[in-house]
Amino acid sequence: MRVLVLNGADVHRLLTMPECIDEMAGVLAALSRGEAVQPLRTILRPEAAAGLLAVMPAYRGGAGGAFGVKVVGVFAGNLATGKDAHQGLVALFSAETGEPLALINASAVTAIRTAAVSGVATRALAREDAGDLAIVGASVQARTHLVAMAAVRSIRRCRVVSLRPERARGFVEEMAPLVPFPLEAAGTVEEAVRGADLIVTATSAPQPVLRREWLSPGTHLNVVGASLPDRREVDGATIAASRLFVDRRESTLREAGDYLLAVAEGAIREGHIQAEVGDVLVGRDPGRTSAEEITLFKSLGLAVEDLAAAAFLHRRAAESGAGQWVDI
Repeated sequence: MRVLVLNGADVHRLLTMPECIDEMAGVLAALSRGEAVQPLRTILRPEAAAGLLAVMPAYRGGAGGAFGVKVVGVFAGNLATGKDAHQGLVALFSAETGEPLALINASAVTAIRTAAVSGVATRALAREDAGDLAIVGASVQARTHLVAMAAVRSIRRCRVVSLRPERARGFVEEMAPLVPFPLEAAGTVEEAVRGADLIVTATSAPQPVLRREWLSPGTHLNVVGASLPDRREVDGATIAASRLFVDRRESTLREAGDYLLAVAEGAIREGHIQAEVGDVLVGRDPGRTSAEEITLFKSLGLAVEDLAAAAFLHRRAAESGAGQWVDI
């Protein structure tokens, strides 16, 4: 059998942000319609290890259906050496025969599809006139989220902030020539988010970096960084003040520290989740209901998203002859 192998450069070349946003919208809608199977991820987190290993399987039925699994290590210490914190592979399998079809660089897939899902949520939930963007964090996800936000809203300006100011300055130097709007480094998180109506938090911080009193009415937030039950990026008051949307309810109830810690401290009650983003896409939930309310999308990342990206990449590579095809 022939298996496609795609490295990170292949993924970035073949999977554009607008195309990925459309693919993510399609698979999240399919998940809400019951056309995909999304188990909880399995996480191996040895106490003495420098990071963790997550195994994330999924299945999508219908035309072009497939099985997929992402095996990914998350090593926050990588950021200090300039490496992505996420390292791993996405494997794609035929739904008809079970044969392996592709092995794909998971770091690149995660970087693009995570931001694309935030793009889907922003397109569905943010005000149409939202365009004052703040990004908290200045690593891989900050870069792809800048692209994703610009793909779904007309950005007027963007402020970026990092707990390490030199990273924010480096981000601006790298990305400013690539965007048609002002991009500046802020000195503090409060300075970055005051007055913003679009906010992305994409950090490795274990404790809140964002506070409710800094937020303006009508803001939309994409909260991306914390994906474990003992970590969070925003305080409980922010969750309480927000109309809360998630990628998968079951995953949030098990894995999302932003939600679980807010419940534990009494800031919100269980049941505070408004809906999955897929429910908004298929019309089961109205999404934003006023220009003044704060909407918040808590992103955990789902294997069906990796599966959809991998299936798209497999099709695109077959059409273009990209990547390496290996007989195994």
